[in-house]
Amino acid sequence: MRSLAFVILVASLHATLMAAEPVAFPRTTIDLGTVVSDLEKSVRFYTEGIGFRELKGFDVQADVASAAGLTDGKPLSVRVLVLGEGDSATKLKLMSIAGTVPRTGDNDFIHSHTGFRYLTIMVDDTDAALGRLAKLGIKPLAKSPVALPESLAPGLHLTCVRDPDGNIVELLGPRK
Repeated sequence: MRSLAFVILVASLHATLMAAEPVAFPRTTIDLGTVVSDLEKSVRFYTEGIGFRELKGFDVQADVASAAGLTDGKPLSVRVLVLGEGDSATKLKLMSIAGTVPRTGDNDFIHSHTGFRYLTIMVDDTDAALGRLAKLGIKPLAKSPVALPESLAPGLHLTCVRDPDGNIVELLGPRK
């Protein structure tokens, strides 16, 4: 009796999995949009400090932003930063919304509240990245950079810094 129940369960699972339509994505890279308190300062942090390149940005009219559910009838300006080349390059969209002052949250630690908590950016030279950030007055958090265990990521160091709004940015790469 148990083996018959098992066969029925496996058959129904197989039928369910086979009936599901495949999901296709024209691009598998996720763009991330983030509202910032000081657009120029944030662009400088991510371009001069981290190494993103700036692409052409865009504005979203108030009626479109409202109809899409993005704002409550306010327009927004978007600065587009890119990490990498081509269509699959990561895009970071920094936004400011006219006539608003965004609330800040508790960003002390990644467990301080829910939501997207940090960006992970692979760097080819941790020390060079830290040098660029130091020119902007940005210091690593805690005891960063920290050598990761050889069993986890041989030769890589984890460095955490904060962007101008206090968001944690995790840099992962070797020290040269």
